[in-house]
Amino acid sequence: MTAPATAAIMQPYLFPYIGYFQLIAAVDQFVIYDTVKYTKKGWINRNRFLRDGAPVTFTLPLEKDSDHLDIRERRVAAGFEPDRLCAQIAQAYRHAPHRHETMPLVEEVLSYASADLFDHLQHGLLRTCAHLGIATPIRTASAIEGATDLRRQDRVIDLCERLGAATYVNPIGGTTLYDPAAFAQRGIALRFLRARPFVYPQGPHPFVPWLSILDVLMFNPRSALAAVLAGGYDLIEGEDAPCPAGASSAACSIPRASAAAPG
Repeated sequence: MTAPATAAIMQPYLFPYIGYFQLIAAVDQFVIYDTVKYTKKGWINRNRFLRDGAPVTFTLPLEKDSDHLDIRERRVAAGFEPDRLCAQIAQAYRHAPHRHETMPLVEEVLSYASADLFDHLQHGLLRTCAHLGIATPIRTASAIEGATDLRRQDRVIDLCERLGAATYVNPIGGTTLYDPAAFAQRGIALRFLRARPFVYPQGPHPFVPWLSILDVLMFNPRSALAAVLAGGYDLIEGEDAPCPAGASSAACSIPRASAAAPG
């Protein structure tokens, strides 16, 4: 079997934004961490949809537990009512042109019969990729590396070596996290995915960027998303890289992981 040329390694998220799926589509193998600490204030089990022109946060609620547990050790709250959340999303997008093909995906993911947070998130990513026609294999970090004491950059480099990846691709927000020289010393190229602006009609309201992939699917036909997933980004060596020829200055904007740009 030929070793993969490119790889990306990320935390799993609940219905992440379109840039996450561009990253999956851009590489030969995609790895999701299961043995990293769950962070309460991140976007692991929450995201945003659009309701009456305003972003609304939705959450996969968890049982109260230690803040030191890994993602795979956290449990979905016993009182979670997927039907109620699905109804809220359906109501918010009642006038969206592609709600009828998107709501079955929402219902399947949110109603997944597992109390394990990681299982929920992994299942959601797999089903959404299938819905979008993304065929990239998605693997679990612990199945590749086993037990490890490595952290951050060292762990990424080790996983790339185990995968046989010649290039590691990370979202543009990670330019301050990784040292290209450290990767180069191990024979691995480091590239960053910088998404180009993707603006689409969201009904009668002004456009709100960086919402969950659900918003993208509600307002766009999947056939039109193929080009955005396959080429609506640039792979660059750092955030100071110039815009490609013909690109607008807006194409060089850097989405950050924040309240305005969730995972």
